[in-house]
Parts: sequence; structure tokens; C-alpha cells
Amino acid sequence: MNSRKLRFLPTKATFKLGERLGSGTVGVVYRATSPEIAKPVAVKLLNPAVSGDETITDRFEREIVVMERLSHPHIVRNYGGGQMDGQLFYAMQLLEHGSLKDRLKRGPLEWPQAAAYGVQIASALQHAHNHGIVHRDLKPSNLFFDGLGNLVLGDFGIARDMHAQADITQQGMTVGTFLYMSPEQITADHQIDGKADLYSLGCVLYEMLTGQPPFQGANFAQVWEQHLHRDPPSVRVAQREAGVRITCPEWLDELVQKLLAKRAYDRPFNARSVEGVLLQQLIDAFGVEKSKQLTRLDALQVVPGERAKARFWVLWLVLALVAAALGAFVVNSR
Repeated sequence: MNSRKLRFLPTKATFKLGERLGSGTVGVVYRATSPEIAKPVAVKLLNPAVSGDETITDRFEREIVVMERLSHPHIVRNYGGGQMDGQLFYAMQLLEHGSLKDRLKRGPLEWPQAAAYGVQIASALQHAHNHGIVHRDLKPSNLFFDGLGNLVLGDFGIARDMHAQADITQQGMTVGTFLYMSPEQITADHQIDGKADLYSLGCVLYEMLTGQPPFQGANFAQVWEQHLHRDPPSVRVAQREAGVRITCPEWLDELVQKLLAKRAYDRPFNARSVEGVLLQQLIDAFGVEKSKQLTRLDALQVVPGERAKARFWVLWLVLALVAAALGAFVVNSR
């Protein structure tokens, strides 16, 4: 590994590993500190058992290169990579407040909350797409809460770099998570672009609103068949069947259906257009002082001292669905 020529400029920061946070077949993640960085970080270290596999090391290094190009408040922050004791590593933002998947175990979200999260996710996707990066694995378990209850997109391990001469996967290979995969990912279309992420966003919005992904089955083959050939039930129908008390508005149901279009060209033009629709509808429904709290209402962890306030705003939002407030809505859509 020491003789391997790196594709990136190693960070000058040094890191001291602490608690082991998790592990997989490819890497191990540690809580770490650095004298050059004010806050603790997460360090992902390539597993020594697979460091001799050129394909795996190429993917790991490609992820570092991808993360170097991205800087967005709703994408996990990158602090650079390098080698530690002969093993590849990279440092990233430490997110210790759970994932959207964890939150959805408690049930679906009210539609204003789901729409606000949708704004954040779409903004992150557009930033990635602007830099030639297609995530290809957007799902609730890859969306993490920060300390303020905002969503942060992580895990770019199978992202496609549109600027690279070759993909990290072999031609004809299917990559992604089957519950959230676009039809073109399932068929391993070589023309996959940002529209695939929009389909996955539709799946995530659907799950936020109903508590379940749009398609389910006993195995991946059954789910893939539905992604390819069947239309999902409307969100409002699925909500009624699930006993959700306050259903989403028709415009949001229609947006989710457009995102879940089988053909890529039938989906919205880009993530920015999705962000715009969601944002405009929230502008029409909520005032600035109330709406800006949307992303903090239902996070897995509430900032100390804010829990009682959060419960108050949840009650306010339910009432606001009957008598919508007037005003302007401000969301950071960088």
C-alpha cells in the first residue's frame, strides 16, 4: 500500500482514533480527534483484510476523490484523506443523531416535515449533480441528522463520477439498494444520470409520508418487477390504508408520482426543480418564524433546551393545516 500512487493530495491534518463506531466488509469507522479541527470527526479506515483487492481500494480512493469535490450544508463534510499505518483512510463530519431510517421506525411524518426534508435532500442532490456526481444509493439509512435536526446526505461509496473515464462498477452490473432503485439502475443502463437519484428521492418521500417504500416484496426480484412494470398506489391512498390521520395535499402526491415515473425523461427536469416546487408550496402555507423550525421539529435527537419548544411547534403545525399562516418561508437552498 505504501508504494501505491495516490489519486488525491493527502490531508496535512493528523488524527487520533478513539471509539470504534461501526464496521463493514470494506472499512471500519472510528470517532477521532485532530489538533487541526475544532470538533471530533469520523475516520473511515480501509479494512486491512481487503486492502490487497485492487477493485476495493480503487472504490475507496474514488470515494475520497468524490468527497473532495463536494461542499454543501446537507452533504457530509469532508476533511481529507490519506494513509494511516499503511491503510487508506478519510475523515468526515461526525453525525451522532441517528438516521432518517431510525426516525421512520416511529412512523410516517406529517407532510410539512417531509416536504422540508425533501427541500434539503433535493438541494444536496443538485449540488452533487452540478459536480458530476450521481449518488446511486439514496435511501433513509444514508440520510443522517445533524445536531439541529437537519438532514445530511452521506455514503458516496457507489456514487458515479460522470467526469471519470470509467465507472467504478463493471459494465452491466446493477448497483444500489433494491427498495429504492430506479428502473435504469435495475437494468444496468449505461446512461444512468441524476434522474436515477430523483427516482430514489420519490421512494424516500413516499416512505416519509406513508411509513413504507412504494414497492415491497419477499425478495429483490419481486420488488424489481414492480419498479420496472407497476405503478405504486398514490400516497394519499397508501396513507388512508395505513391509518395516517392527516394526509398530504394532492400537489405533493402528484410530485411523488412524477418522481417515480418509469422513464427517466418523464421525471422532473432536475433536483432543483423539485426543490423549487416543495419550497414554493411551503412558502404559500407557512410564515417565516414558524416554517424555519420545520427541520427541527421531528429530529431523532432534539437540541437540549428545545424539546418543549419542539412539542409546541408540532401542535402549531397541526393547527396550521386547518388555518394556514401567511408570510414568507426562508430555507437555505444552497
